[in-house]
Amino acid sequence: MTAATLPPVLSLKNIVSGYGGLDILKGISLDVGAGEFVTVVGPNGHGKSTLLKTISGLVPLRAGSISIDGTEVTGKPHTVAGLGVAHVPQGDMLFPEMSVLENLLMGAYLAPGKAEIDRRLDEVYTLLPKLSDRRHQIASTLSGGERRMAGIGRGLMMGGRILLIDEPSLGLAPLIIEQIYGVIAELSKAGRTILLVEENPARVEDLADKLHLLDDGAIVWSGPPADLLAREELLATYLGG
Repeated sequence: MTAATLPPVLSLKNIVSGYGGLDILKGISLDVGAGEFVTVVGPNGHGKSTLLKTISGLVPLRAGSISIDGTEVTGKPHTVAGLGVAHVPQGDMLFPEMSVLENLLMGAYLAPGKAEIDRRLDEVYTLLPKLSDRRHQIASTLSGGERRMAGIGRGLMMGGRILLIDEPSLGLAPLIIEQIYGVIAELSKAGRTILLVEENPARVEDLADKLHLLDDGAIVWSGPPADLLAREELLATYLGG
């Protein structure tokens, strides 16, 4: 049975959320199957980050429902994290005066004990060996790519089965972007369920199982990444080319 035919581990039904009196998401529905790599693309400022924040409970849900493994969740961040959802935010949001190791351990606050924390650290250092080399270095002194890796590592330390990754390429040089996406590809191959936000669909052409195009808080197109990249008029209308 393929990921596409499995029951969804994450299901959104007509969700609405926003800030103050403004609705940013306007009735979004999508499913992510076990082991699937799903990407949401769209122009900046149209709700991509708000979507991930709503799933993880950082932005309150105003209407609709979010279910994990078929069970509707209330949207409280600690509850969502406890169900195996790890949010890797845009811009890393590391604790700048703490070491890499201390930042990683901050992601393990729900781990059941030291043995499990050590197992997760070994996993992170195997996937991201540069973090092992930098484990005692203060986070504020890391390069942009190293900070992004530390952000991903902290998400993995949560033990999440479902990874929400927000624009991992933001502000990085092309070579570093390639390295970061190499790590994400390894996570996908290892069976992690991934919902990723990205502005450039070409970066996920060979990775994502499914792509959703988001515009003004609504999904306007869904399908394989290659299908979107072949539709020049659609790309020009929503992504500027």
